[in-house]
Amino acid sequence: MNNTSADVPLLFTPIKLRSVTARNRIVSSPMCQYLSDDGAPEDWQLVNFGRFAMGGCGIVFGEETAVEARGRKTHHCAGIYKDSHIAAYRRITDFIRSQGAVPAIQLGHCGRRASQHGPLKDRAALTEAERPWQGISPSPLPPTPDGVIPREMDISDIRATIVAWREATQRSVDAGYDICEIHGAHGYLIHQFLSPLSNLRTDAYGGDLEGRMRYALEVVEAVREVWPQDKPLFFRTSAVEGPGGVWGIEETLVLVRELKQRGVDMVDCSSGGIALGGEGGLSAVPRVPGFQAGYAREIRRETGMPTVVVGMISDARHAEMILREGHADLVALARGLMDDPNWPLHAARELGCADPLALVHAREAQRLRQLEQHSKAYPPGSAVEIPFGVEEQVAYSWAKGIAERR
Repeated sequence: MNNTSADVPLLFTPIKLRSVTARNRIVSSPMCQYLSDDGAPEDWQLVNFGRFAMGGCGIVFGEETAVEARGRKTHHCAGIYKDSHIAAYRRITDFIRSQGAVPAIQLGHCGRRASQHGPLKDRAALTEAERPWQGISPSPLPPTPDGVIPREMDISDIRATIVAWREATQRSVDAGYDICEIHGAHGYLIHQFLSPLSNLRTDAYGGDLEGRMRYALEVVEAVREVWPQDKPLFFRTSAVEGPGGVWGIEETLVLVRELKQRGVDMVDCSSGGIALGGEGGLSAVPRVPGFQAGYAREIRRETGMPTVVVGMISDARHAEMILREGHADLVALARGLMDDPNWPLHAARELGCADPLALVHAREAQRLRQLEQHSKAYPPGSAVEIPFGVEEQVAYSWAKGIAERR
């Protein structure tokens, strides 16, 4: 998958995933926007995700998208639980594809993390006046010590949510997505089943690792049945839990081997989501450049599963090194793209791509080529005079960046 000429940056080498080909290995990672209307995306999503496609990303994810209404964290979280949502998402996927990128969706269910405000209000629980709803989870344990206790799921709940995953997947197909990712990380419902800290069940969906993985694997099977066989399926995992957690890389490797057998094509390597604090468990993962790259490498090396690396990767040469050394197959950025939506274009220039402007639309490329031509015509320090009149030329100062009449 990573074979390419040594003089071509691997970051900008196309990659084929089943029948889908991405123009490069740069992924816009899913980022919740908290600006949907009863699940449906609006102009914000079109512009926000569209700009990442315009900036040159190979794959553009939207945001974590709930498979049912109660699977949203807030009233304003994205969802694809109604047929009426399809056209709104199709508008976005059509635009992303028109800019040369692959549209991708991440499907999720928040489980016990339901009924709260977004991060601008510190994820505070909704008051009675704010129309709260009860979250569901494998066990009646709150997500935080002072959090709302969810309802313990019975078998009918488990079956109903799996049906919701299947139906949301079909809507994602109809909405024009080419990649689907199942969100199994960050303390969401699937992760709640996986972790022994949040899953205290004694039936077939709890207990040992095999039981705790059952729900995740049944979701994957349901999604893979509906998701087209010629399109790739991703799975996002928390390779390790947060501070005080117990789920680690060894458990993740067991899970990934099972995912691979069920048709998952790529594992998106993240971390955190279930944390208790205190002593005796996992420590916090330092937010340093590539802090999750080691997880991607270990999963890829031990299971043969292709991986996505994400986390504080902002330097193009660092991203290229991760790919060249075989630690991952795709590099994802989230906040980095918010800071610089044209990061792919700038990275292509830094890595010496023959024609970086091929990443952007021809209308933009034409103007940017003119900008480059002007820069080449007048290299810094050259003698330049700016006309102020028919017979008046004023010397330009490169140091000051201005022509001043004396």
